[in-house]
Amino acid sequence: MSVRLTRHEEFALITLDRPQALNALNVALLGELAAAIDEAGKSDARALLVIGAGDKAFCAGADIKELTGRTPDGHQAAMEYGQSVFARLDALPIASVAIVNGYAFGGGLELALACTLRLATPNAKMGLPEIKLGIIPGYGGTQRLPRLVGEARALEWIMSGRTVDADEAWRAGLVNRIVEGDALAAGVAYAREFTAHSLPVLRCARSAVRRALGTPLAEGLKIEADLSAIAYQHQDAAEGMAAFIEKRKPRFQDK
Repeated sequence: MSVRLTRHEEFALITLDRPQALNALNVALLGELAAAIDEAGKSDARALLVIGAGDKAFCAGADIKELTGRTPDGHQAAMEYGQSVFARLDALPIASVAIVNGYAFGGGLELALACTLRLATPNAKMGLPEIKLGIIPGYGGTQRLPRLVGEARALEWIMSGRTVDADEAWRAGLVNRIVEGDALAAGVAYAREFTAHSLPVLRCARSAVRRALGTPLAEGLKIEADLSAIAYQHQDAAEGMAAFIEKRKPRFQDK
């Protein structure tokens, strides 16, 4: 198996486990990844963490040998399959955190982009180098990267295929934080900053922000008001406000 789904305390943990190939993506790994994402979504985990085995790579991208010899229709089908796998992260009822521990190139960076949030270790190196192979990103990179770093910067990175280090990625907004020490422990600590809150209310917040990206302001404000009203109906809203008034820590029940 090239993908391991395990439980790490209250979190689901997906580990890409092809360290000898720098955790590169191939068709078999994508299938295992899809199954692992689905299983994580059905669990009672409070968030999903995604990491690469070893300390060299999160995921070095697609297995280049599988890219050669395709028909145009076959290549398009392969890209659409990869997109569908990564789209499952968007559909998860829980947030996902990519822990970019080393190289994240091509499809590897696109996997990180599909997660809700991203952390990077100081040795992380990221990029979409497909242009150097005479192709372009196909697993969502041209769509998700500009939403994070802006059109001009995304075009520069994609058209040059250059590598970005952890510091530049953080300054550009590609990663949320650079973490030192044990990468998994840092990921757990980071996820607990939001998973201590009510999961259904977190879902409302995520939905409101995501829908803002492709929505005119007036419509987005209506969506926000609707989702705020839905959140307000949860028992956790009453508990949170009561705890504030009583000057105590809230005891959320995810209800």
